[in-house]
Amino acid sequence: MLTMSTNLTFTNIADILTYFEPPKNRYARRKSVSAERYDPEQDNEDETKIIHPKSDQQRSRLAEAVKDILIFRALDQEQMQEILDAMFERRVDPEEHIIDQGTDGDNFYVIESGTYDIFVEIDGAPKKVASYDQRGSFGELALMYNTPRSATVIATSTGTLWALDRTTFRRILLKNAHRKRKMYETLLENVPMLKTLESYERMNLADALEPRTYQHDECIIKQGDDAECMYFVEDGSVKITIQTQDNADKEMEVAQLSKGQYFGELALVTHKPRAASVYAIGKVKLASLDVQAFERLLGPCMDIMKRNIDLYKDQQSKLLGKK
Repeated sequence: MLTMSTNLTFTNIADILTYFEPPKNRYARRKSVSAERYDPEQDNEDETKIIHPKSDQQRSRLAEAVKDILIFRALDQEQMQEILDAMFERRVDPEEHIIDQGTDGDNFYVIESGTYDIFVEIDGAPKKVASYDQRGSFGELALMYNTPRSATVIATSTGTLWALDRTTFRRILLKNAHRKRKMYETLLENVPMLKTLESYERMNLADALEPRTYQHDECIIKQGDDAECMYFVEDGSVKITIQTQDNADKEMEVAQLSKGQYFGELALVTHKPRAASVYAIGKVKLASLDVQAFERLLGPCMDIMKRNIDLYKDQQSKLLGKK
């Protein structure tokens, strides 16, 4: 968590810089950026993976430190494992500069412990704009956008950081984001109710999707529960079941869905409890869209979905076995 001197709270440096953007200094010399712009299409899949050996105790500490890091949330298990393998431990002392504004970005940092102050140069002088206390992450902006560091971060206590090198960060996170966006855009293009969206709206929707993985027979949604999100099948299959009329403890399979199909949107449109249960058939990968993103991003086609509410009611009646 980042706390600003004005008692405002932010989740990352990007939020701070958006709020507190310093004026441009036309006379300041721009530091060089050594790496070329990253092109996911030209990335070499056979590039050697970086691995920093760790003890079981180190790996446990690292897993705890990264569990709430937002930019890792979209990674699957294999990609997350590669991230953990590539990260290395860095211990810091008070007054130590971790990154300096204007310099090239070399690593992304996750805080395990310690306190840190964030400074941005404004009118030629460094100004403290926020601080970290025992958790958080920083350094992603320069790696993502191939620009010099946007702020200076200085340790104010002893502490421990976990660092991820620039190459691994860009290869996994940026290429994954590119691949996921392309794949999810294709999925969304095949959803009839989303045909009215412009390409940039589908792109925003694709960016809001989050991967989920379920094992065989694991329950994804339960009949009668409140709806929190809808799902697109990325890989594998799922089965849809409904409770039988004579015994609520018994379920009857009514359909199966596979790659490219979707489910769960009915309850989001009708604002009613789930009309059926869904279970994984073998291992299945899904892309989920939470209800907040659904309502925020699907405004352009929400009217169409509401006009077609009778179709959704027919689908619900069929699932429940009603005439």
